[in-house]
Amino acid sequence: MTDTVLSGADDDRRAKRNVMVLVTAQALLGAQLPINFTVAGLVGLTIAPSPIWATVPISVIVFGSMTTASWISPLMQRYGRRAGFMLGAGAGAAGAALSMTALVLGSFWLFLAGAYLTGIFMSTLGFYRFAATDTASDAFRPKAISYVMAGGLISAFVARFVVTGTETATIIPFLATYGAVFALNAVGVWLFLLLDIPKPPAPKLGDAKGRSRKALLADPGIRVAIICAMVSYALMNLVMTSTPLAVVGCGFGVSDASNIVTFHVIAMYAPSFFTGHLILRFGTGKIVATGLAMLAAAGAVALSGTELPYFYVALVLLGLGWNFGFIGATTMLSSLHAPEERGTVQGLNDTLVFGMVTLASLSSGVLMNTGPDAEAGWTAVNLAIAPFLALAAGALIWQAVRGRATA
Repeated sequence: MTDTVLSGADDDRRAKRNVMVLVTAQALLGAQLPINFTVAGLVGLTIAPSPIWATVPISVIVFGSMTTASWISPLMQRYGRRAGFMLGAGAGAAGAALSMTALVLGSFWLFLAGAYLTGIFMSTLGFYRFAATDTASDAFRPKAISYVMAGGLISAFVARFVVTGTETATIIPFLATYGAVFALNAVGVWLFLLLDIPKPPAPKLGDAKGRSRKALLADPGIRVAIICAMVSYALMNLVMTSTPLAVVGCGFGVSDASNIVTFHVIAMYAPSFFTGHLILRFGTGKIVATGLAMLAAAGAVALSGTELPYFYVALVLLGLGWNFGFIGATTMLSSLHAPEERGTVQGLNDTLVFGMVTLASLSSGVLMNTGPDAEAGWTAVNLAIAPFLALAAGALIWQAVRGRATA
């Protein structure tokens, strides 16, 4: 299917077709992220020079995503979404192939190189939600974002099936797992041929070039949207990464930790089927505020006790808070820039978001080792979220007050 310039006469039939493709991509290709987050640390534990480096591959994945966002978004602005997403799937396949080679050779450094390439894919995955809005009407835009994010619910089950089915399928543990990841990316390259998002027209002399990054960040609305997205994603990552260590450290089994994380992932993505409807009814500001309140409630529950029910409730609230906060902030951002600014603002947003997530990922291990035991570390993690929630809440309140004053 050729890339053509979108006509104003197009309705949401094209958008709904694209959403179906993107939901499928989120479900299949997106599964490699929970796969990597499940097994990368275990692989690192066996081939890293020191056990304290075991979780470095996960941080490298997030770092790869952060450093990619700034150039992949302008690339898609120039050559189209399809080119960017196919490049991402190719990077994911290359990362899986390098990881397989690293396992055979027992090379930790080669495994880190594979993790970085996986981070390039992770960055393109983050743009699926933006791509869903490219051909959507204003009314369909929040639903389109929500439906694509809902594909993550399926990806959690795909990941669980892949990991349990391939873990011991070969003499070298997880070799077949990364083989499955390679296959998922190969499917994705063909899947994106079905995507029908017009390539942006080539700029002409005299065309509006849009605002610079500095000018975009000076826009109060864009600043608030990015802050809320950063806080929602980073705090979710901080607490989720720490959870297995806390659960096992408090005397429970690995299976308990796995079940708690599964409930968390379901809570992250299941609400996406109706989050868009709620945004249309109540507005982005109220939905983001609700998400921040849920993240605060998650921290309060986690600080109330370390029995299993507290972990379950806290992680479910954490997932719900991420869903409302992050999807709401994404919807907010999508309405605050001109078409020619799309590549710049989306790349800027994801660079800052995943930069914050990288810091959160690196901080989780440090915080969990604060104090004499896992319970003290878990307390430190959940106390650490308070100032960031205050920052995001303050930004939302300031925006609301400013809006009333302007009106």
